[in-house]
Amino acid sequence: MATIVRTESGKWKAVIRMKGWPTATMTMRVKRDVEDWARKTEDEMVRGIYIQRAPAERTTVREALDRYLKEVTPTKAPSSQRGEKRRIPLLAQYFGSYSLAAVTPELVSKYRDQRLAGAINPRGSRDGERSASTVRNELAILSNLFSVAIREWRMGLVYNPCTIIRKPKAAPSRFRRLKADEEKRLLREVDAHSNPMLGWVVRVALETGMRSSEITSLRQSQVNLPKRVAILHRTKNDEPREVPLSDMALGALREAMDHPARPMDTDLIFFGEPGRKEGKRSPYVFEKMWAQAKERAGVEDFRFHDLRHEAGSRLAEGGMDARKIAAILGHKDIKMAMVYVNLYGRDLVDEVNVALQRRKARGVLPR
Repeated sequence: MATIVRTESGKWKAVIRMKGWPTATMTMRVKRDVEDWARKTEDEMVRGIYIQRAPAERTTVREALDRYLKEVTPTKAPSSQRGEKRRIPLLAQYFGSYSLAAVTPELVSKYRDQRLAGAINPRGSRDGERSASTVRNELAILSNLFSVAIREWRMGLVYNPCTIIRKPKAAPSRFRRLKADEEKRLLREVDAHSNPMLGWVVRVALETGMRSSEITSLRQSQVNLPKRVAILHRTKNDEPREVPLSDMALGALREAMDHPARPMDTDLIFFGEPGRKEGKRSPYVFEKMWAQAKERAGVEDFRFHDLRHEAGSRLAEGGMDARKIAAILGHKDIKMAMVYVNLYGRDLVDEVNVALQRRKARGVLPR
């Protein structure tokens, strides 16, 4: 039986001590409410389904997000860390005052709809409607927060409210190929930049399909020139892989590693200036120079990530199997690789003719 006593403040407190369960307490203003809670909790303990909800009821979403930033975000890739640090303040702005236990699927759905309509924006911003992918990324962080709170922090949550709602429909896969004349102009502009690393980075991306973070974090010890491979230890999906190097990619990396102006205080192939605090060099930051080169070259609506798309498409056009392309690009699922492998019907004409002729030669009759 629960012990129910009146506190000095005039409220009623129930204490339940049952063998095999942690001590459960609840304080309320009305005695009947405390008695109802005690009967329900004891019944759940007897049936073996009791969940201690107090941690989830005491912890606000803002407090949970702060803990998430300290414990979970640092374990992710640098690009993922930057994205989460940028998106979490908005989630804290909307959900921060709620306890974890008070966040319902209805509340998350409301956030989704208002965010898509542009009714919710970061403080001081009037961005208007947001893309479905932006909102999906924000909801993914919130969902991961609840998953961590349930599995690792043992917050006593019954379910993850984000897994029940309808996610915004993903935008169609981006399809932007680099035209031959655009490639010439773009390479000419990046080569003309005062820092040769810009041209090397672009060529490595175009030839290997590596992500920008994978390229800029690449160290000399990860490149095996005789075997013509770059060994990536930390990738977006946390799966290490070896990336084969084409002649152009190999040449760009060799030039970068052998450049006479290369400093001796870093193993990074593409490096930045020494840091102010510890004096360590950070990876090369090229976004501003890349944007300027594109503008001078007259290449519009083209992102650096499109170079990865271009690399995969070129391998497919050269006849490489989709599974091999997936291995090079670092995708576990071939469907992901097909985002970059855009095969047109005209590319399959010869294969279709060969298959039908082979069928005819074998004398296969219509069924």
